[in-house]
Amino acid sequence: MASPTKYFAEGAVLFGIGLALRLFTGDVEIPVFTLTKVGVVLMVVGGIEILYGMYRTASSRSGKSSS
Repeated sequence: MASPTKYFAEGAVLFGIGLALRLFTGDVEIPVFTLTKVGVVLMVVGGIEILYGMYRTASSRSGKSSS
């Protein structure tokens, strides 16, 4: 199993890339989709990864204290 730190790192990287796309690609047009919307999706996925890492950290701490 992956450590919660991995989820934090992946979430932070995805959130950062998504934020950069959201902020700096407003005038870039490609035919299939807009990069600003891709940035928003990456920010959401990154936020979910960070929250999952927090959940894993909390559940591993509560599991160790009750043993």
